[in-house]
Amino acid sequence: MAVLICGGAGYIGSHNVRAFTAHGEEVIIVDNLETGHKASIPEGIKFYEGDIRNAEVLDKIFTENKIEAVVHFCAYSLVGESVDKPLKYFNNNVGGMISLLEAMQRHNVMRIIFSSTAATYGEPKRIPILETDETIPTNPYGESKRIMEKMMNWVSKRYDIRYVSLRYFNVAGAWHDGSIGEDHKCETHLIPLILQVPLGKREKITVYGDDYPTKDGTCIRDYIHVEDLARAHILALEYLRNGGESNIFNLGSGDGYSVMEMIDAARKVTGHAIPLEIGTRRAGDPARLVADSTKAHEILHWKPEITSMEDIIATAWKWHKSHPNGYAD
Repeated sequence: MAVLICGGAGYIGSHNVRAFTAHGEEVIIVDNLETGHKASIPEGIKFYEGDIRNAEVLDKIFTENKIEAVVHFCAYSLVGESVDKPLKYFNNNVGGMISLLEAMQRHNVMRIIFSSTAATYGEPKRIPILETDETIPTNPYGESKRIMEKMMNWVSKRYDIRYVSLRYFNVAGAWHDGSIGEDHKCETHLIPLILQVPLGKREKITVYGDDYPTKDGTCIRDYIHVEDLARAHILALEYLRNGGESNIFNLGSGDGYSVMEMIDAARKVTGHAIPLEIGTRRAGDPARLVADSTKAHEILHWKPEITSMEDIIATAWKWHKSHPNGYAD
């Protein structure tokens, strides 16, 4: 029996492909390569190039393979773009989930692990954030993920397709050997942007606001290493295999690091001065976003193992140094 990884050529998906394979699972990938990279796919892994909104693509995969469970990463994820092009996000993200759940129901595949996000919470009313806190997304990206969670809930009640939804906070880092990492056509994540300075791709890093009510005035976020994240997906599959009910879990370290602290850590790792400039605040940026992952600790028996920001950045730096132009190299 195989695990189908939807979006397995993307940043998070490709790390999960390696983690599941290393765990002894048979893995099959489907990806339309719009944002993923074929070069990230290991040799010997069965790969289908296609869009999960296409029912014929999914029927072919489910017919040709014995699929036990689905791990779903296919989604657009740029917050700013989602505000500018909300229909694009609902069409791809929600439409993809509809197509996938319909195919799972047709082919009697009863387990799904979903890549959700802290963006489902919107502006938090308290820190750290619990799974039971209100979910009032402030952008179409977060809204699309919340809709997808609700869809799985109703489908689970009707067809007994059990799910685990994993709400990530800030995912960072790269595979330990530097073979795969983060390569986005439009980079918005803090660590890759910082590392573009020592790579010579930008002169300085812009800090958006230094007047937040935090210890150094810059935003605080909760970072989780991408390999720790992948391990959580494996534990979620084991949880479902052992009869676990449909559930939602936060995934974060429980610690918050400011933008200034991240830049300082990158300076230590790279040995580069990394100049910065202070810009104006971005609309909708909360001062602090930190997860309470107690539920994942207690039920999935998951805890992050790579928690030092310097260690996380060091893995990203190893990837970016050896692939300065990403997979195009």
